[in-house]
Amino acid sequence: MSAPKILVLPGSTRSGSHNVRLAALAAKELTLIDADVTRISLADYPLPLFEADLETRGGPPENAVKLKQMIMAHQGVFIASPEYSASVTPLLKNAIDWVSRVRERGDASYAAFKGRVFAISAASPNATGGLRSLMALRQILELGCGALVIPEQVAVQQAETAFDDMDNIIDIRTANLFRAQLARLVEMARVIG
Repeated sequence: MSAPKILVLPGSTRSGSHNVRLAALAAKELTLIDADVTRISLADYPLPLFEADLETRGGPPENAVKLKQMIMAHQGVFIASPEYSASVTPLLKNAIDWVSRVRERGDASYAAFKGRVFAISAASPNATGGLRSLMALRQILELGCGALVIPEQVAVQQAETAFDDMDNIIDIRTANLFRAQLARLVEMARVIG
């Protein structure tokens, strides 16, 4: 059985982002359990603020098409989502909105979000660990886009002290939950693939 292809995507491009660290850890852990991992940054897919008139005038931007194709080339997607104002980052929401509008070769609506499995986690300096962003992201992906999001999710609390010098999660319980979540993502990606 071939290794499932998993896309790893942080919802932040900020230098020193805890969620960029979490995404890097996810990529490392997924590789250790024999997934074929691709890690990207939304900085490589700059997009204008979503505006329906822009779409009407010229279709979706080229980077929205490229990002949609990148997502569709994988059976699973892991998203590390920072929390901004008790929700997802504008960067991540904007990317999802644009990708959801791309139609190629008669694709169904939300084609990039269907037929693959998603896993979501967050890391935040606050005591909830970004849990509110995960609730918002789950709603966007499941209800808005029709995606399959596994129930396992991890919120890394006190993120500024949660990682060791090798960028591993220090708290054993949280680290084990994170590994279990990633194993579930790979398992489900194999079923879908």
